[in-house]
Amino acid sequence: MRLLRTPDDRFTDLPDFPFEPRYAEFGDPHGGVIRVGYVEAGPADGPVVLLLHGEPSWSFLYRKMLPVLASAGLRAIAPDLVGFGRSDKPGDLADHTYARHVEWLRAFAFDALDLREVTLVGQDWGGLIGLRLVASDPSRFSRVVAANTGLPTGDVDMPAVWHSFREAVQKAPVLDIGRLVQSGCSSPLSPEVRAAYDAPFPNEMYKAGPRAMPALVPYRPDNPESAANRAAWRTLTELDLPFLVAFSDGDPITGGMAPILRRSMKGAQGLDHPVITGAGHFLQEDAGEELAEHVARFVRG
Repeated sequence: MRLLRTPDDRFTDLPDFPFEPRYAEFGDPHGGVIRVGYVEAGPADGPVVLLLHGEPSWSFLYRKMLPVLASAGLRAIAPDLVGFGRSDKPGDLADHTYARHVEWLRAFAFDALDLREVTLVGQDWGGLIGLRLVASDPSRFSRVVAANTGLPTGDVDMPAVWHSFREAVQKAPVLDIGRLVQSGCSSPLSPEVRAAYDAPFPNEMYKAGPRAMPALVPYRPDNPESAANRAAWRTLTELDLPFLVAFSDGDPITGGMAPILRRSMKGAQGLDHPVITGAGHFLQEDAGEELAEHVARFVRG
């Protein structure tokens, strides 16, 4: 597997992102050693909150939430998925599979960092990957926050806007990462913030991860990962883990999943699930502080 690593100077002077980069390494079963970048805030002995981003963002997405969680006494950890941010980037589309991304995150969180009693916060692909981890090893987790995400099996078709997004990513000769993030926000991003989302990708050679991810979503019932997601659903719906559904009111891609999660998850029953108004798909950008307050109350409550 051909791994690329974004030069460090791409990450200088990022707006409102003063967090010192940290790294964890682990062996990949397909050969080589993968380095994952992450940032952390809050006391080292605080309750762990694992913040997982999605496509095509990176841990920069959580810059508004990290200080709020830290001030609540929580140990907030935001890794970059393999292929994104400061993490190593497999350079070929074929290197990226749903199962590999689940295993890479498992190796980071459990083998490298040995995280326990984790509160998962998953948005977009952060939920698709994180919920699989919860289902495979519930003993590592204390609670779950699903924020504009889901666990598709392909048995129900994805929204038309998602199919348009998938085709646009596949066909674009130049993938404009900052523009994609902006399209999922209800508030305008400054040129500096858009540049920060572009920073991990010096050129098209580094973008195999963002290019590959839409096609990895199980949007047909015979997708290679559909059966694994169905099995995860069966496990998740029976778990007693508290399960908070914290969606925005303006996400055309995952919005339909909110009532399904609230109704289906045993751990969601009896909870007061917030709806964050005026925010889009990337609710961490549009209302990061508000989402963080909900997470902090959920953990401390």
